[in-house]
Amino acid sequence: MAPELPMDGRVLESWARTAVAGLERRCEEINSLNVFPIPDADTGTNLLFTMRAALGAIDEYAGTDGGTKDVRQVAIALAKGAVAGARGNSGVILSQVLRGLAEAAVTPAVDTRTVRTGLLMATNLVTDAVSYLVEGTIVTVLRCAADAAAEFPDEVPIAVTARAAADAAAAALTRTPSQLDALGTAGVVDAGGLGLVVILDALVTAVTGAPPDRAPIAVHVPRRTPSARPTELVLAHSPRDMHAHPGVGPDCDDGSDQDFEVMYLVAESDESRMADLRSALNEMGDSIVIVGDGGGGWSVHVHCTDAGAAVEAGLAAGRIHGIRVSSFLVDARDQGLLVPQVRTRPDQGERGIVAVVAGDGAAELFASEGATVLRCDDAPVTRAQLLGIIRQMGRTEVLVLPNGALTAQELVAVSAAARDARHEVLLLATSAMVQGLASLAVHDPEREAVDDAFAMSEAAAATRWGSLRIARERALTYVGTCEPGDGIGLMGHEVIVIEPDAVAAGRRLVDLVLGAGGELVTLLMGSEAPEGLDTELADHISQRHPGVEVMIYHGGQPGDLLQLGVE
Repeated sequence: MAPELPMDGRVLESWARTAVAGLERRCEEINSLNVFPIPDADTGTNLLFTMRAALGAIDEYAGTDGGTKDVRQVAIALAKGAVAGARGNSGVILSQVLRGLAEAAVTPAVDTRTVRTGLLMATNLVTDAVSYLVEGTIVTVLRCAADAAAEFPDEVPIAVTARAAADAAAAALTRTPSQLDALGTAGVVDAGGLGLVVILDALVTAVTGAPPDRAPIAVHVPRRTPSARPTELVLAHSPRDMHAHPGVGPDCDDGSDQDFEVMYLVAESDESRMADLRSALNEMGDSIVIVGDGGGGWSVHVHCTDAGAAVEAGLAAGRIHGIRVSSFLVDARDQGLLVPQVRTRPDQGERGIVAVVAGDGAAELFASEGATVLRCDDAPVTRAQLLGIIRQMGRTEVLVLPNGALTAQELVAVSAAARDARHEVLLLATSAMVQGLASLAVHDPEREAVDDAFAMSEAAAATRWGSLRIARERALTYVGTCEPGDGIGLMGHEVIVIEPDAVAAGRRLVDLVLGAGGELVTLLMGSEAPEGLDTELADHISQRHPGVEVMIYHGGQPGDLLQLGVE
């Protein structure tokens, strides 16, 4: 058993080495638990890299001063190394745990006061650094450890305080699935929280000579299954208003997941300019953590869609260096990450079709044609979800019918992430569900994938499509000003009809669309369509456009009273 007091900086070095060894042993386990904030399976790796950087700073210091282990100097070296080498959200937070201990290391020995004050200061530093605190994460586990250490006065042996802090962290870790829905749904404890427990257990080992005597922590727990409607074909839902138009429908919020993790170091700055940087990054991303090393150096972390803009923002704050940018989609491709389990229709072929669809009726319609459905009714479909469902299908060839729910940039990013030497992902240019239905009608799994995709895309392109909806607010369009409650007819994404009455707008829309010819009109009726609208339009087409066949489906999609396709 190692002596408890007095203890110089060598115990800090022992702690760092023990923490590195512990993280090395459990790195893959921690990575496997990583579901929040981004399921990128790198929390263990990030903590390990950060702790190695901290240890490396001690080694560099020891080589220059003959091995003297002054507590404060070693603690400061740990903090500086961790801030400079921090990886990811969890690594940045770990750097503040070490900085807190550096701030508290004012005596010649590492004692209860050092641990108690250090963990409290670390909690305060992390709280200030993180833009939006979420319960059930490493921050919660850190706070519980600090609260436990706060119970002990200075004269209590450090071994007692260290054990109490580590045990409190372990207990807090077991509660994280009940605090954070993402963890409860996945049935795991927080990955960063487990990493912190490993590090605090290493502190116990360093000051007592033995690891904590504690039962193993259950890192997997029973999953909380989210409720779902019986008719749903997939459980991973991400709805979106598929054909929003300014002034005539629900707001079209991109709402997509962030593409990149950006990190860099800032020197020659100050608190005021770093506060301005935080404000700027808040406008362009999330998961923002900005921390200092206590000696004029800063580490910046953000998840965003525009990595260049995030780096540019840092230029105004000071001299930036050590820039690291990683792509979540590329990481997901390389690591084989999946979104939560989805149910897909059984299919014996090697080729699969994914269709992004809104409405119960439309979902059943696409599923009956052999497509795997990703629902999009009320909020955006994310790139990660589309990528996940493609990978979960386990098909060597996948055709994607986006049906207007994602931008071209989003689709290209997903395709690039999902495609490799064994998997081919082909994107079809379907801008609406009626175009998706037209393309499915010519699908032939016996053809080569590229030939099948070409024929389906050709069918979609030959289908002129429009939609009918109710104006939600006053807006200026190419054909005049609409008022709230007006019927709005769109051809593609452009308004071509404005009428006070929705039925009249529908009749006029049909006439304009069929003015260029057509043999078949498909009407996909929405959930808000007035009763009898389908019959009224079918009769109108029969009378005004004889010989044109009409197919009516009840899609149940929100927003559009109807979508129509003309072939």
